[in-house]
Amino acid sequence: MDTRLFYADEAGIAGAAAILRAGGLVAFPSETVYGLGGDARDDRAVARIYEAKGRPSFNPLIVHLPDAEEVARFAVLPEGFARVAPFWPGPLTLVLPLRPDAGLSPLVTAGLDSVAVRVPAHPVTRALLRAFGGPMAGPSANPSGRISPTRAAHVLDGLSGRIEAVLDGGPCAVGVESTILGLTDGPRLLRPGGLPAEALEAVLGRLESGGDAAKPTAPGQLSSHYAPRGRVRLNSRAAAGEVGIGFGAGDEALNLSPAGDMVEAAANLFHMLRQADEMAGEAGTIAVAPVPEEGLGRAINDRLRRAAAPR
Repeated sequence: MDTRLFYADEAGIAGAAAILRAGGLVAFPSETVYGLGGDARDDRAVARIYEAKGRPSFNPLIVHLPDAEEVARFAVLPEGFARVAPFWPGPLTLVLPLRPDAGLSPLVTAGLDSVAVRVPAHPVTRALLRAFGGPMAGPSANPSGRISPTRAAHVLDGLSGRIEAVLDGGPCAVGVESTILGLTDGPRLLRPGGLPAEALEAVLGRLESGGDAAKPTAPGQLSSHYAPRGRVRLNSRAAAGEVGIGFGAGDEALNLSPAGDMVEAAANLFHMLRQADEMAGEAGTIAVAPVPEEGLGRAINDRLRRAAAPR
């Protein structure tokens, strides 16, 4: 299959929406990373997402919606929803009780009685959702377990020939996936991400963290994820023969943010992991300097720990 590249203009968005309506797959930009979109109501389309990514079928997908008002069509709105809904549109995913009449493919929820939903902020994503006119399943647009894509070229590197099209909206501004908050049994932080947990705790109180890597209830909970081909060492400076990724002051060839800016570091994370992966090769080692465990640093370190986990 030839994978088409659409530019994010009116014609490109219309072409991408037509592919989605026909049951095809389109990679799309968001403020976090590029997603791989398919009709969340279509069993075959969702099955093709798993096939294209090589993704374990027990790992649930996020359903993207154009606005918060749409959420009630697919999920029961529990206590706490009204307090966090103002963070939409934005890099927040909520895991909510699934409505029995939601009409979503059971493959989207991996057979669970909950559903992960998000209202993205990226104008191209929102225009695509409006043009498509339905719920769009959208995991990150990369082979499962590998580095998430923050540019259209990253998507083509991993999925060219496996999907119908890529909608090119330029580099992603946030650069790490959405924060995932579970609201099925009380507020629980399931994955740190592009919305700092501190912002959620300001309206919900202190959050417990939770999630089972063996039985994920939300995307991104597998212990090994976002992984380059080679080995990753954390909280380390590069030794001879290793590729180093720095943070703050340092002389590494790659640096997430020489100024120690968390926003800049998050936006650069996956792009620099890809660069380091190319430099190190399959048998090489990537050493990543320490990143403070605060704000977006929690999301950055979560991704790095999973990238370094045994496979």
